[in-house]
Amino acid sequence: MSQTTGNPILGFVHRRRRGAELFLLVLALAVGIGAYAAVGVGVEGAVPTDLIGYGGWLAALVVGAHIVVRLVAPYADPVLLPVVAALNGLGLAVIHRLDLTEDTGFAAQQLVWMTIGVALFVGTLVLLRDHRILTRFTYTSGLAAIVLLLMPMLPLIGNEVRGARIWVRLGPVGMQPGEVAKVLLVIAFAGYLVLHRDALALAGRRLLFVDLPRGRDLGPILGMWLISLGILVFQRDLGSSLLFFGLFLFMLYVATERAGWLVVGGGLFLGGALVAWQLFSHVQTRVNVWLNPFDYYGPGTNDSAFQPVEATFGMAWGGLLGRGFGGGDPGRVPFAESDFIMAAIGEELGLTGMMAVLVLYGLIVERGLRAALISRDGFGKLLATGLASVFALQVFVVIGGVTGLIPLTGLTTPFLSYGGSSLVANWVIIALLLRVSDLARRPVPELTTADDDAGDQDTQVIRVAR
Repeated sequence: MSQTTGNPILGFVHRRRRGAELFLLVLALAVGIGAYAAVGVGVEGAVPTDLIGYGGWLAALVVGAHIVVRLVAPYADPVLLPVVAALNGLGLAVIHRLDLTEDTGFAAQQLVWMTIGVALFVGTLVLLRDHRILTRFTYTSGLAAIVLLLMPMLPLIGNEVRGARIWVRLGPVGMQPGEVAKVLLVIAFAGYLVLHRDALALAGRRLLFVDLPRGRDLGPILGMWLISLGILVFQRDLGSSLLFFGLFLFMLYVATERAGWLVVGGGLFLGGALVAWQLFSHVQTRVNVWLNPFDYYGPGTNDSAFQPVEATFGMAWGGLLGRGFGGGDPGRVPFAESDFIMAAIGEELGLTGMMAVLVLYGLIVERGLRAALISRDGFGKLLATGLASVFALQVFVVIGGVTGLIPLTGLTTPFLSYGGSSLVANWVIIALLLRVSDLARRPVPELTTADDDAGDQDTQVIRVAR
């Protein structure tokens, strides 16, 4: 069914489609609550006793978010919220499945983090009525992002977890500042590129049919490259390093439409990766485990490849359709609830379940890029592009590491993995995407002018097309 109506001469007007969103949310709730019930039946042989309370809480969060979207962003994309609700519900069910094996209580904590994330989602939509206001905070956002990225290196509050110094702990509360920094970086990049894209788009020397950028314009990409290398070297966080540099490079290419930036950025990335592999032992270990995992698994080794090898065994055992909830043993994989939750899904829901999850992520990226395509302002186009790119890059890096396509990194799987910082930040990203799409899909404003000279009371309606 078409999403647009109207006079073809005056232009199409998008319909609100909130009814379609509500219908899709019902299906998303069926996925989340049904998976939770299936976990109880598969593992314990009975429907969970708290199913009504859990389902009611989940439904209240999702329906509440829908009501707020209906009131303050009526023209927003109708697909994003249901897809996110389905992913978050499935993630809660898988974490609950692992809880029943290890008795960690992570699922209850994750539901609390989801509640906080939805609250910030609502707050973002209510307080931010026009995304273009964020252009005022271009450099403030960039500075705040750099401060957040440096926080894990500070004494007392910086905390190293599993070899990566990416955590900050303030008393009993821990967080990953990089998850918030990625949102601020997208805002900073979008605002900067809107102002400077004309200069950055100027061509320099031509090399093999590609116009390279001018040397004087290389400052921003070199600065981002150095920041990414610093994250890799000092925080030992390969995933965030790839994410931040890839994000800037992609947004720079979209803003300028110059393939030369991809050539320069690709060369910097390959050069930096080669130098890091030669100089730093933790990078060498990651690459060696990726290339020869069985040399680091089992008796006589340091078992540094235990996690990826066990994940591979589990996914192979799951096959096409999976073992079913309770039929596998995903708890054998360390930190399956966070870094390797896709391996748990592959073991118990099979390749089919993993492909379904990938399709949902693809929908998020596609709807984000669609919002960028129809946005009427340059900042909105780059903001939506950057936010969609965050999901695309993060999913590629995480799932690529789990499946052995690329070396392992330390990023979480959006909306699925256990982790409050990631979940809250991703809910805010979805709110920003909905705000951009709402403004882009709204009817073009009309101006009314009275013919005062003639004293005519009729009004002339002017359709303004921007």
